[in-house]
Amino acid sequence: MQKFIVTPNEAGQRLDKLLFKYLNLAPKSFIYKMLRKKNITLNHKKCDGSEKTSVGDEVSLWLSDETIDKFRETKYFTRVPIHFKVIFEDEDILAVNKPAGLLSQKAKPEDISVNEEAISYLLENQVITEKSLEVFKPSVCHRLDRNTSGLLIVGKSLSGSQHMSALLKERTVEKYYLCLVEGIVKTSEHIQGYLIKDEQTNQVKISAQPVSGGHHIETFYEPVGNNGKYTLLKVELITGRTHQIRAHLASVGHSIVGDGKYGSEAVNDRFRRNYHLKHQLLHSWRMVFDERQLTAPLWPEFERILKEEHLWSIYTDLQKN
Repeated sequence: MQKFIVTPNEAGQRLDKLLFKYLNLAPKSFIYKMLRKKNITLNHKKCDGSEKTSVGDEVSLWLSDETIDKFRETKYFTRVPIHFKVIFEDEDILAVNKPAGLLSQKAKPEDISVNEEAISYLLENQVITEKSLEVFKPSVCHRLDRNTSGLLIVGKSLSGSQHMSALLKERTVEKYYLCLVEGIVKTSEHIQGYLIKDEQTNQVKISAQPVSGGHHIETFYEPVGNNGKYTLLKVELITGRTHQIRAHLASVGHSIVGDGKYGSEAVNDRFRRNYHLKHQLLHSWRMVFDERQLTAPLWPEFERILKEEHLWSIYTDLQKN
């Protein structure tokens, strides 16, 4: 017989879902059979698995150690090098500055993403354990394109993940980006449209009018300054759709420098030759939520380009605000 106490990261979910994780090799039919026969109890009472668990609940497994070992596999996490920078951390969330080129979430089993790096970071700092990963894995609460850098929020706890997901769904999180675009932008604009995604090419198109399969989008941008050829923009993402900022700005004639999908090939070629730039200059700069303001500084490559293009002073002035 074994028993365990429900922790904060396990609470709030159905008992059967928790048991599927704890006895991760057991057939679901076996678990439900044990529940019916009272071989698994919740707080010393019969249960059917539909009960919502709470912190401190006692789950008893009236099974032999051999049976439990047979149906319980401990998975060991392979730690990976960490490439992000930590911006903020409390008990529930970890805010990181993601470099361009790093995935937010893995697309293939062999990929390394912010998720794997965040878990490695938390394990190294003894915030979590291999055992705690059996029931809850910290993960990103939203995503950035692989080649977009900047601020990304990771849920360290179940409650933190749920809270951030609710804020993002309700659109109460203010999200600001910085990007370098072609052309001179002199006035702030609130642009709207409809975004249609082509799943085959993973590209999107923007329509000014409603279109079948299209999603309404809103983007607000304001110029920070320009050098006569390019403008540093501060962009507020009001709705959040795939490639929204990149495609929306391109649709109004101000594509992001370095954007291989929606940008100007002539502009991109110049920045490749002069700076070896291989990605769009788009950076998740600031987020405001829960009376908290988090800011992720630009990475050195973006900094260098702003300095060489005589735009550095306008960025440093912006940082003071």
